[in-house]
This record gives sequence, C-alpha cells and structure tokens, in this order.
Amino acid sequence: MTEQRERVVDAGQWTSSSQIERDLVLTDADFTRIRELIYQRAGIVLAEHKREMVYSRLAKRLRHHGMTRFTDYLVRLERQPEAKEWEAFTNALTTNLTAFFREAHHFPLLAEHIKNKQDPVAIWCSAASTGEEPYSLAMTLLETLGPKASQAKVIATDIDTDALARARAGVYPLEQVRKIDEARVKRFFQKGTGNHAGFARIRPEVSALVEFLPLNLLAPQWPIKGPFDAVFCRNIMIYFDKDTQSKILKRFAPLMKPDGLLFAGHSENFSYISDAFKLRGQTVYTVAKK
Repeated sequence: MTEQRERVVDAGQWTSSSQIERDLVLTDADFTRIRELIYQRAGIVLAEHKREMVYSRLAKRLRHHGMTRFTDYLVRLERQPEAKEWEAFTNALTTNLTAFFREAHHFPLLAEHIKNKQDPVAIWCSAASTGEEPYSLAMTLLETLGPKASQAKVIATDIDTDALARARAGVYPLEQVRKIDEARVKRFFQKGTGNHAGFARIRPEVSALVEFLPLNLLAPQWPIKGPFDAVFCRNIMIYFDKDTQSKILKRFAPLMKPDGLLFAGHSENFSYISDAFKLRGQTVYTVAKK
C-alpha cells in the first residue's frame, strides 16, 4: 500500500488511521448498513476488516452514478427495492475464488460414484462462479461415462450474474488452463489464435453438458429440480452464519437421490450444523437416513 494518513471526511468526523486518503465518503454508518443489506439480500456475512474491500468494490458503482457519498448511493438503493442496481451491488460484494479441478481429491470420488449409474447423471454446482468448477465436473462426466455423458447434466448456479456471463463464455487465460494436465487441455480446450492468442476456450462437447442459471441460495424458491446424484457446495458456506448454513443444508437434502453425495470445501464442516447429512469421507457427505 501507498502512504496512509487521516483526513476529514465530513464536518467534525475523521476516518480511522488505517484508511487511505480517498475521494469518496464511506462513514461507519454506511459500512454498517452495507453489511446489513448484503446479509439480507444474499446471506453474506461481511467482517469488520472487510471495509477496505467494500470501499474498493463499490466505489465503481458510485462513480458510475456520479456520486461521492456512499450514503447517497444507499439511499438510492433502498428507495428502489426492485432496481437493477441491486444486482450490481450484490455482484460487487461477491467473492469469486476458483480454479479448474480445485480440491482435486473430490473428482475421482465423483467418478467412482457415477461410473455404474444406469439413469442419466445429474449434478448441481451451487456456486459456479466463473465456470471452472462446473466445467471440471463436465470433463469428469465425459471421462467417466464416455458416450453416456451426453445424457448427463450439470446445473451450475450462482448469485453473481457477471461471473455467470464469464462462465457462459467459457474463455480463460492460457496460464490458468496450463495448470491442468496436458491431456485434458488437448481434449477439452481450443487454443486461441490471432486476437484470441493467450486464451483457451472450452470445447462445445464440454459446454453442452452445463446449464448456467442465476440463483440466490436465500431465495424462497429455487429454479431447479432434482433429484441430483451429487451437489457441489464448496467454499461458499464460509460466507454464511450457522443459521443460514443450516437452512440451506435442509433444503439440499430433498433434492438429492438417496445415495447422493454432497461435496464441501476444505475448510467447511457440516457435521455440527445440520443432521440432514452424515460424513462419508474427507469433506464428502451423504443424506442421513431417517
């Protein structure tokens, strides 16, 4: 970071000494209200230390509207509860940290689980982000099921509509794709040339297996139907409080096949949150028998 110093942001009011001098005014009350609004809209719990992140991400929205005070932006938002700006607000505060075949031990477990399935396989990726995870699932389907994979489906959902747009495009920097083994790169990607040099695109046979949909896990109704052979809910529960986590897990269970698997992130433990699932292996759960 560059030079840091205090500055007056309003008559008689000062920022904390850890804040960088800036052109937009974010008061303590503004930050508190932002935390309340994103929790109400998306269930995301923003910690106190996320203030700098909130400023940097929402500053673009204020400048887009020609505003200099977060207070004015929040007033505008709350006066228009159905406004399109709510989507931009939510997108800005959503974290998209993902990679192809992230937490790689899950994919062989999935392959073993589905390899002898007679009915078409259905998988729900509930935090699709920019597409790396659902495309990794689609590649696993193709590798495991062969020609039968054409009957399978990956439903990929996320609350962040900007991330979903990038996911649908299926174009990624080569340095990101090269982290995958070479055989998969050759089979599942098309390398760009000319103006697209330095990028790779998901092949049509992979993208054909994935359907991207916007979905808020806090919404009273979800635009999807099971039953699913597997649900991937990885590295998203950490942004929710325990009450929200419990409610979501209880809604997962009826959407899953009796032997369905729920995959969690490496830092997530659902055993102490809900009795709807029981631990089967490392961050892998099955529906608890009643």
